[in-house]
Amino acid sequence: MDPVVSIPYYSGYGHTAVLAGAVRDGASAAGARTHLIDVANISHDDWNALDASEAIVFGAPTYMGAAAAGFWTFAEATSGRWQEQRWKDKLAAGFTNSGGKSGDKLNTLQNFAVLAAQHGMLWISLGLTTGWNSAAGSENDLNRLGFFLGAGAQTFVDAGPDGVHPADIATCEWLGRRVTETTRIFTMGRRVVETAVAD
Repeated sequence: MDPVVSIPYYSGYGHTAVLAGAVRDGASAAGARTHLIDVANISHDDWNALDASEAIVFGAPTYMGAAAAGFWTFAEATSGRWQEQRWKDKLAAGFTNSGGKSGDKLNTLQNFAVLAAQHGMLWISLGLTTGWNSAAGSENDLNRLGFFLGAGAQTFVDAGPDGVHPADIATCEWLGRRVTETTRIFTMGRRVVETAVAD
C-alpha cells in the first residue's frame, strides 16, 4: 500500500512553496500519495487529508529566527487535533528557508519537532551527512548547508521563487523520498505487529 504523505507549508514570497513542491515530488517518486497544503488557504478537505495521512512534513520560512507567523497560525489551529490525539504516532519531518546561510533555521526545525512531539508524532531526520564541507565539495552538494534535523535552504532575499538553489531543491526531494520510504517500512511493521497480536 502506498504511504499517504501531506506537506502543509506557509510561503511568504514563494520560495518555500518551491521547496514544498520538491518534497512532494520526492515523495511521489518514491510511491507516496501526496497532499500539498498551503496553510494560508487551508480548507476542511485539507484538514481531513492531514488526519488521514501517515506522515506530515511541515514547511515554513524562517523569519526573525523562528517559523513564520503564517505557519504558526496553522500550528495553533492544530490544538483540536492535539486534544483528540488524532496525529499520535504519525511520522513527521520538516524543512525551512531563509535569506542567510544559517539564519537561525535550526530554531525553526526545532519548532516543527516540538510541535510534532506535542502531537505524539515520530520525527524523521534528514539522514544526510554534511555537504560542501571540504575543498573537494561544492555548493551543489546535497545538504550543502549542513542541517541534520530537517532540510535547510537559503535563497537570496532579492531573488524570486526561481532563485531557489538547485541543491536545496534536490535536498528537499531527498527528504520527501526518505519520509516515504521510512513511512512504508514503519506502516508495514505496524501491520505485522497488529496481525501477530490479533493471532
